[in-house]
Amino acid sequence: MNFQQLRSIREAARRNFNLTEVANALFTSQPGVSRQIRELEDELGVVIFERNGKRLTGLTDPGKGILKIIDRLLVEAENLQQASQEYTGQNSGTLTIAATHTQARYALPKVVQSFRAAFPDVRIALQQSSPEHIAEWVLSGKADIGIATEGLSQFPDLVSFPCYRWSHLIVVPDGHPLLGRTNIRLEDLAEFPLITYDVGFTGRGHLDDAFARAGVRPDIVLTAMDSDVIKQYVSLGLGVGIVASMAFDHGRDKGLRAVEASHLFAANTTRLAVRRGAYLRTYAQEFILQFAPELRRSDIEVALAGPEAA
Repeated sequence: MNFQQLRSIREAARRNFNLTEVANALFTSQPGVSRQIRELEDELGVVIFERNGKRLTGLTDPGKGILKIIDRLLVEAENLQQASQEYTGQNSGTLTIAATHTQARYALPKVVQSFRAAFPDVRIALQQSSPEHIAEWVLSGKADIGIATEGLSQFPDLVSFPCYRWSHLIVVPDGHPLLGRTNIRLEDLAEFPLITYDVGFTGRGHLDDAFARAGVRPDIVLTAMDSDVIKQYVSLGLGVGIVASMAFDHGRDKGLRAVEASHLFAANTTRLAVRRGAYLRTYAQEFILQFAPELRRSDIEVALAGPEAA
């Protein structure tokens, strides 16, 4: 039994049994992956995968139990490596943070600046993607920390912490008819084409829920992941924007006006996630505490210890 065999099993389950993708992820060949899987099955005397010819189609019942053990073994192996690095170089290393564009652009800069002052020898690798990909990166160990508003709490193998709450704003060009109205309603917004976030990004679910509950059909003509892109198209007169409150700056966003919308849409909670059972180096814990100052170090340690505590 070796770690390459264990990784082959885990990646096959993660990548929907597509051995080509598994081989690419492990920087090896498809026949090599097949051989690693077969050798481990032979050694254990258990068939881990269901097959249709040479193609993997699923996990057997014993395979499902074995996969859980493999996951724990690989997490602990990675933890061992992290622990050794902690003791040999406590204040140096790389912290990989996966975040949505909104978090990376508006919520993280001051925290990163403060963190860099405290840990000048730690390199930060900042990755941006969708909440789903962020969760996958943290689960696979490609990222140490994930930050997003939607999706992170839905994965049982992630521990996620609430960090801060925020609301949406309506953004319009100077002189827009909405600026002359008070107590704006959802029906008022529906009179205009709307520009906002893609589904699954930056509280979009709360926007859709509000319109659905009110029985109002919005005309969403353009969506994007990036708040700056949304504001750019609003400035061109293509529609009324709905963006995260932290994404609007009265001094920087010339020619645009912000209108309060907290009475229209539910508040959102940005969450920070780490892999359950992961060993977090001291500087990773410090980053979490700087991003979510209401947390305590003991909160992090208890949450990582098990699902009941989390």
